[in-house]
Amino acid sequence: MADRHRTPRPTRRPSWLRHSPTPPGGDSPAGPPGAPDAGPGATIIESALYRNGVRTASPSYLAETFHQLREHEDSVAWIGLYRPSDTELHTLAAEFDLHPLAIEDAREAHQRPKLERYGDTLFVVLRAARYLDDSEEIEFGELHVFVGPDFLVTVRHGAAPDLSAVRERMERTPELLALGPEAILYAILDAVVDGYVPVVTGVQNDIDEIETEVFRGDPAVSRRIYELSREMVEFQRATRPLVSMLHGLMAGFTKYETDDELQRYLRDVADHVTHTSERVDGFRQALTEILTVNATLVTQQQNAEMRALAEAGFQQNEEIKKISSWAAILFAPTLVGTIYGMNFTHMPELTWPLGYPFAVLLMAAVCTTLYFVFKHRDWL
Repeated sequence: MADRHRTPRPTRRPSWLRHSPTPPGGDSPAGPPGAPDAGPGATIIESALYRNGVRTASPSYLAETFHQLREHEDSVAWIGLYRPSDTELHTLAAEFDLHPLAIEDAREAHQRPKLERYGDTLFVVLRAARYLDDSEEIEFGELHVFVGPDFLVTVRHGAAPDLSAVRERMERTPELLALGPEAILYAILDAVVDGYVPVVTGVQNDIDEIETEVFRGDPAVSRRIYELSREMVEFQRATRPLVSMLHGLMAGFTKYETDDELQRYLRDVADHVTHTSERVDGFRQALTEILTVNATLVTQQQNAEMRALAEAGFQQNEEIKKISSWAAILFAPTLVGTIYGMNFTHMPELTWPLGYPFAVLLMAAVCTTLYFVFKHRDWL
């Protein structure tokens, strides 16, 4: 297969690819020398051939798909792969003359959303998303799409989006499917963008809950705000590039004679993408403001706690002052009484008739003096 040249098929080329020049030497080569062929082991998720919007075949293997596509020149192949092997990707590159850079991107994944043209092939990277209610998290999936004159290949690296639903929808509208690979690309774009709607709803509910938790003083809310903010960064990276991608396609409607019906569909998708992107930007701004409010409330709560601790410390100091004051007042008579209670034989005061009244008056005078001193200092 690597040395074979593909037989040209007079099928309708997508309008945004019509300006692409045919490589020198006539038909595009099948692929680099030594590229593996599609044998019976090269399985696919789903593959179908369509003629005038109606499914005509459902091959089980890549080799069978390629053979039937060559046999029916007016057919369009729609091949769906999920995390394909290097062998399957090289087989596709050899058959459809896919650019090595696009194949490398499809193999490695973790690409930003983008749109690239390689000759007659359009390579599109999309980031799908879905909201997980149980964990209240956003799960992102990556989808790579190769669009050629008579084929469309999807390479998924995640659970989202559900391309089986896209296929069913297109097969129920054969008049739209008959417009060719570009119509299938529209349907995929529409499914990815529609998948953002429940994510936006889930995030809005999360933000409402976070606002309640912030004003309720939940200590775990800061972590939840941070995690949701990180998810919004990823969500923004998934949605914002789509706006320029779709506007780029819309700018070429007249030049490349895009079907009028398809133009309306693509404009509708572009409107939804713009709305979603604006909502995501609003979510990021709201989370930033909520984080600021939460930090302010935490600071106020800490200040209140510090004030309460300071007041408690002040009250404790006041109690200590009172205890210390009364201890000093009681210490004076205790000291005098202790001295005169030693009962030594030779004490001058033992034979002094006024010794007892003097000791009592001395203790009273000392206690009274200390009381008024402490009272003047507000210790009592």
